[in-house]
Amino acid sequence: MVRMGMRFVDLHCDTLTRDDDDILRTSQGHINLDKLKRGGAWVQFFALFIPTGREASERPGGFLEPHAFYERYRAVWQREMAANADAVAPAADMDDIRANTAAGRISAVLSVEDAAALEGRLERVDELYADGVRLMTLTWNHENELAWPHAAEPERMRRGLKPFGVEVVRRMNELGMIVDVSHLSDGGFADVARVSSAPFVASHSCARSLSGHTRCLTDAQLRILGDKGGVVGVNFCPRFLREGSLHTTIDDVVRHALHIRDKAGVEALALGSDFDGVPGTLEFEDYAGLPRLADALERHVGSAEMDKICSGNALRLMSEVWR
Repeated sequence: MVRMGMRFVDLHCDTLTRDDDDILRTSQGHINLDKLKRGGAWVQFFALFIPTGREASERPGGFLEPHAFYERYRAVWQREMAANADAVAPAADMDDIRANTAAGRISAVLSVEDAAALEGRLERVDELYADGVRLMTLTWNHENELAWPHAAEPERMRRGLKPFGVEVVRRMNELGMIVDVSHLSDGGFADVARVSSAPFVASHSCARSLSGHTRCLTDAQLRILGDKGGVVGVNFCPRFLREGSLHTTIDDVVRHALHIRDKAGVEALALGSDFDGVPGTLEFEDYAGLPRLADALERHVGSAEMDKICSGNALRLMSEVWR
């Protein structure tokens, strides 16, 4: 069995954009408060996913511009934090995490998935930071004002950051907001590695050499990210773990985790579940099943490495980047 008291930092979930009422209390998805408590949650990053393209028109309530979607889901965040203040509380710095832990509360960190929410306005980086956003994914699966996403076409995959993307990365560095390269093109990744003065993350990603999916990181990218002091949160999405798969097994996650550790270094491996954004099924079902995954991984690594993977590496990066 996993050691008693093991606690987890998860760098990405899509729970707040499920469009459910009373999400954290009653959601039947991968995450709710009961599942977080049973699974050993310490810090959970909650992404405000910004729908673009066809996804924007298919959302309940109809089409909105990117920043309007941000405000809509930020209102959900505020509602859920207020309604569940006894069990979970926002964290915008390491002092908040320490205070929440001392009070017996799970720390919730606000993030944004797709900087399309900025709508090309640099001052909005500061506005999002003031709102409590501490991590931002530069793109989702569509081109935006910053950059291009991953793609099957080599020419598109080589495209890097646009000038506005360079400005945003630099401003995020200045403020202490974590830069996330998940979903980004290979050219964009290379530009972030060149431009960013702070360690950056791939908050919910896997190893491309094991699955072939362009959404995942190459071995060279894993080495660069590790050399830069960054972190990779291993993603639980079945098609990123095994080509064509609709079911995530514990062995698949462990296989990618060990590969990331071997290529990027143990200091670079963390968890980035993508809970409530993962299609298909999971062998360990939901957040409450995380100890089963940790138990399997612990058979391959020592206890000191487990502490780093489950929480320490992510906390180290947060303490280095956040102001």
